[in-house]
Amino acid sequence: MGKRKYNTKEMEHFIKKVEFLDNPERRGGLPPEQLLRMLPINKNDNILDLGAGTGYITIPAAKIVDGLVYALDIDSKMLDIVISKAKKEDITNVKTLKGSIDDIPLNDNSIDLVLASLVLHEVKDLTTSLKQIIKVLKTDGYFVCIELEKKDNHTEKHPRVTSSLMEQEMKHAGLRVTQKLHPADGIYMIIAKK
Repeated sequence: MGKRKYNTKEMEHFIKKVEFLDNPERRGGLPPEQLLRMLPINKNDNILDLGAGTGYITIPAAKIVDGLVYALDIDSKMLDIVISKAKKEDITNVKTLKGSIDDIPLNDNSIDLVLASLVLHEVKDLTTSLKQIIKVLKTDGYFVCIELEKKDNHTEKHPRVTSSLMEQEMKHAGLRVTQKLHPADGIYMIIAKK
């Protein structure tokens, strides 16, 4: 079977999506390298980037660890972009995974750090997703959640989860919150340990 051909409208939509995902302003202007320096990452860690999209965080993470960096996304076109970026920069420790956060296709206790950047607000069942994250995390592994803070007004275009609700859900799932940060205006980061 050959690759599916996309019409002009589908291609335009895809290009706009890529531009949106790669836009640093979406993350409060916080470059991925700066963000990664804030995380408890060790040189030999295996990292899982949930909803990796275009590899905005995957590629910089792969440059700072010797372990594997898994890019998980439901969109195979996004994973093709991650592969292309890794090849272009001669990065060999990136592995792409087509799949869902609700059913992560990795072995139990295999990941040192799971990163969910601007993706958990999109899941259907946060409890199920958190259970999957805990399942793949090694004992004492870290889970890092980065999300846009929900504001009091109701003018937001996309669904959001408040930092207090996210922290509560993480604790309820069995994670121990070790740090809460606000690295940029309107963005929160919660670091938790299994």
